[in-house]
Amino acid sequence: MMMDTDVAPDVSVDLKCFHCGQTCEETLWLDDKAFCCYGCKTVYEILNSNNLCQYYDLDKNPGIQLKHKSDETYAYLNEKDIRKKLLDFDSDTFAKVNFFVPAIHCVSCIWLLENLHKIEPGVLRSEVHFTKKTVSVDFNPQLVKLSTIAQLLASVGYIPKITLEDHIVDKPKTDRSLVMKLSLAGFCFGNIMLFSFPEYLGIDHSEKDLMRIFSWLNLALAIPVFFYSGFDYITSAFKSFKQKQVNIDVPIAAGLIALFVRSSYDIITATGAGYLDSFTGLVFFLLIGRWFQNKTYESLAFDRDFTAYFPLAVNRLEESEWRPVVIYKLRRGDQIRIRNMEIIPADSKLLDAFAYIDYSFVTGESKPVKALQGDIVYAGGRLIGTPVTLAVEKQTSQSHLTSLWNNDAFKKIEESKYQKIIDRAARRFTWIVLGIAFITAIYWQITEPSSMWLVLTSVLMVACPCALALAAPFTLGSMLRILGKKQLYLKNADVIERMATIDAIVFDKTGTITHGDEPNISFTGELQEEDPGRIKLLTSYSTHPLSMLITKHLKYLSKDAVQDFKELPGQGIQATVAGKVYKIGSAAFTGFRYKIDQEASHVFIAIDDKVKGYFVIKTSVRKNMKGMLQRLGRKCTALLSGDNETDKEQMKKLFPASTQMLFNQSPQDKLDYIAALQRQGKKVMMIGDGLNDAGALRQSDVGLAVTDDTGIFTPACDGILYGAHITQLCRILKFAQSSSIILKIGFGISFFYNAIALSFAVTGHLTPLVAAIIMPISSISVVGFSTLAVKIAASRIKV
Repeated sequence: MMMDTDVAPDVSVDLKCFHCGQTCEETLWLDDKAFCCYGCKTVYEILNSNNLCQYYDLDKNPGIQLKHKSDETYAYLNEKDIRKKLLDFDSDTFAKVNFFVPAIHCVSCIWLLENLHKIEPGVLRSEVHFTKKTVSVDFNPQLVKLSTIAQLLASVGYIPKITLEDHIVDKPKTDRSLVMKLSLAGFCFGNIMLFSFPEYLGIDHSEKDLMRIFSWLNLALAIPVFFYSGFDYITSAFKSFKQKQVNIDVPIAAGLIALFVRSSYDIITATGAGYLDSFTGLVFFLLIGRWFQNKTYESLAFDRDFTAYFPLAVNRLEESEWRPVVIYKLRRGDQIRIRNMEIIPADSKLLDAFAYIDYSFVTGESKPVKALQGDIVYAGGRLIGTPVTLAVEKQTSQSHLTSLWNNDAFKKIEESKYQKIIDRAARRFTWIVLGIAFITAIYWQITEPSSMWLVLTSVLMVACPCALALAAPFTLGSMLRILGKKQLYLKNADVIERMATIDAIVFDKTGTITHGDEPNISFTGELQEEDPGRIKLLTSYSTHPLSMLITKHLKYLSKDAVQDFKELPGQGIQATVAGKVYKIGSAAFTGFRYKIDQEASHVFIAIDDKVKGYFVIKTSVRKNMKGMLQRLGRKCTALLSGDNETDKEQMKKLFPASTQMLFNQSPQDKLDYIAALQRQGKKVMMIGDGLNDAGALRQSDVGLAVTDDTGIFTPACDGILYGAHITQLCRILKFAQSSSIILKIGFGISFFYNAIALSFAVTGHLTPLVAAIIMPISSISVVGFSTLAVKIAASRIKV
């Protein structure tokens, strides 16, 4: 039967809104379902028309009341200046916005908000950050307006809170509701203990009425603890049942309900004093454990403080000179200079005529986008071509750039081994605990019924896999921090797991094995008077190690205009200057056909397709490289170089005899070589400069970009290692391998705790209150062990 908007006031008082669960003051009907307002009815129509009504199966009346919300207008969001403030990225076909949505509160919220693409085709992807209550929306501006997305969120009950002030993402704030619940539980717990002193001391009161008053006061104090402080555990358990799953909150909720109901029964019927002191103390210490766990995860979040990030630097104009500065010192209005292949660290306005920007960090697409003078160029873009000058428009946090670095487009497919273990254990753990509790309850009901409730609650309380869940993130998170201090900046904790399994390492040569401290540079050939200045100008545009050495070597910089600048990975650079086409790079790229036997790197110069000569660059091998490479032994699988074989004999003296050496390798050759090793079952680490090796770094199990310049790396790499620390690679790998031992011991501590604690609980030697105290202690012990063990491992290996 289909009734649309007929009002039935005579029955409305008995009806609940199908969407939000509120009492209907006036009732609107659709599909035999009652709605309290047009807003709720509209949401149902949207969900129903898009086959998303399973939303209502996730929770009882999961929606939010929408009365008076359907007329909200967000047309002002389409204005250019406002869009610029709100959008994290904007282009013709791709835009990204973050909305703060305070109404996010449960799994049904997450489910609905992450399915916006099914409701609105212009939405490409939406992702909820539950703890920050934000939803990130990627959309196509040609298909949907920003105002439409805001209106869509409002229409389904999640009204975005929009502020137009410039801001930097702060660290997560303390959950005030959790602190309030913890404070209430502590207050009630303390007072109930005071009212229960006669029971503790065993005093035989003649004033039975006074004892009854104390009991009722205890019950009055316990009610807000049950329905406010501890109710999250019960709702979480209920929702898990609704989703046909069983989570860790189920045994806790069962224990709380058992204690509260039995105590209430004893007090109401005057058959006993109940266990409300144990109940409130239980909630109090459970919340302490949750607060500690939240604090722990906050400290492990990847938006860490500045010292934990790679210190991305950029050249800033200061007193008519370009000087390097770390990005968190940038301020609005600062002028910065970005070279070819460098990352743009902050949303900025382009001051030059045009630029080509690779936004693969943001969109996953590597096709360059052309920006014109006055356009906004977004943080995370990488410049392709001629250097440009930008004016900073908005300060950008390091955490924003790191989140872009963790874009799904650059993630390795392999899942965390330890996360699999934790997930599997957590799924089985709850059922095991419930089974043990059921058997224990039967036994104590038969042998000593008066103690059954306390023993049952102790069993449900004491067993907890929280320590197990904390072991991996805390161990790996601590390692991330230590490695960051040693100037190895890893994308995320999963990289450490993969590093521990590496059995084949492939090296690039230039900028990795060799470096440019005090190189011996000479030129062979003939150049016109103006050519050296133009060559310096062109090489200054490039971030390749050899180009940077030539730039430093040549004294005078030409002021001629550069046109059609291109840099071809593995080949060289070319551009037109004063009507002449300059090519600077490899022999094949410039057309040089003769053999050179000199042991050095060569950079050839061709002008208008005529080879004019070449630079001979004798770079030194990094200090202590030979010892490190020899210690790697058979793990040191190959050296892949884009240069010719002039350095082959020198490299043979450095590397173990088993190392394969291949020269004249293109970027595709390097990628294919690593893929072949992986087909043989090898776990491969690629170490390169991040410029010519992007494909190989992405293909490898772990790709490290070695750099002496903090503005250069590739989104495809898993970590950035300063060149001066590459000789510590052996120690770094041993440190990563120690993570497996630390994690196994941490898991062992967690299982040992649960086994011992359960044995005490089932035999009746543990009260619920003590069980609640032990729970956070177990988590603290694992966190403490992990921290100490990581520090000891770092000091022993001397990382």
